[in-house]
Amino acid sequence: MEEAYAGRGASAASAKDPAPVVGYVGADVPVELLTAAGLRAFRLTGDPESGSDLGDRYLGRGVDPVARSVLARLLAGAFGDLDRIVVSHDCEASLRLFYALRELGRVEPGAGLPGVYLVDLLHLPHRTTARYNRRRIGEFAARLEAWTGRPLDVAGAMAAHDVRRRLLAAAAELRRAVPARLTGRQFLAVAGAPLPVNEHIPLLERLLAEAGRLDEHAGKRVFLSGSDHDTPHVYEAIESDGHVIVGEDHSFGDLSVTEPIGAASLDALAEHYHRSGPTAHRATAGERAAHAAAAVRRCRADLFIAYSRDGDEAPAWDFPAQRAALDIPSVLLERQEYGRADLAALRKESPCPM
Repeated sequence: MEEAYAGRGASAASAKDPAPVVGYVGADVPVELLTAAGLRAFRLTGDPESGSDLGDRYLGRGVDPVARSVLARLLAGAFGDLDRIVVSHDCEASLRLFYALRELGRVEPGAGLPGVYLVDLLHLPHRTTARYNRRRIGEFAARLEAWTGRPLDVAGAMAAHDVRRRLLAAAAELRRAVPARLTGRQFLAVAGAPLPVNEHIPLLERLLAEAGRLDEHAGKRVFLSGSDHDTPHVYEAIESDGHVIVGEDHSFGDLSVTEPIGAASLDALAEHYHRSGPTAHRATAGERAAHAAAAVRRCRADLFIAYSRDGDEAPAWDFPAQRAALDIPSVLLERQEYGRADLAALRKESPCPM
């Protein structure tokens, strides 16, 4: 599984799966429909090591550096051949990326970017929002049928993704064990392996079958809140300092491990994405605080770290309410460089013997 994660983002191509490849950005893309269409879904990620100059040129430096890095990598051809790109409106940076890709396709066709489509789902707690999302899901399903020229296997795809959800939930329990049987970095690899669901399932089954032979991981148990982490860099920095990340609230980690949907219908799928979260960009501070308190108890965490990346300020706004709701020490790492964690600030607030 870690080998699968290590190759993440390098190329979307797969000799094992010759299906057309759709790169996607954002937590609200209904990947079940991509599977139902017989497409290979590949979540696009940034790279803190490669720079973002090309992305900065079109997005400016005020946008979350993950979006700028993804755009730079797309323009550099880092993902190989993509047939389409799908972007969701899960945050402002994703929406800005969509507009940039659409405009680049219009004015610079020589850039070689594939066509881009926006899935615009909302998360307000209203019936009108639910109806809006159902219409957007239906439009996306119709667009996929037009792209592929065949009907979608919605029932088969949703059943397969529900199997993966159950397996991921079981893997998440390994990390919550005391002592943890997976590190945070390892779980990030498990949850985010860039594999089609039919390839991911047997790897998860093998991991769970070998759970009794996994190493135990001691250290101060950390719950990590805030910005998304699309690479393992920050996890590696924190865990190399004597901590073990046993939970988080971003879309590449625990928030991707949801309850099975059950009903194989577009209505059920729309409802699932309507109530997903709560991320820092689409939930209130009170909702985030309540979620943090419950998750910290479930993970039996010793330390709460709120991480806010430079260009992604929303997570820092939630920290006062989160800290007030917790009964464990809490630390805010604010305005962090993409892929980096200020360990000096962390050690100052929470000394951890090495």
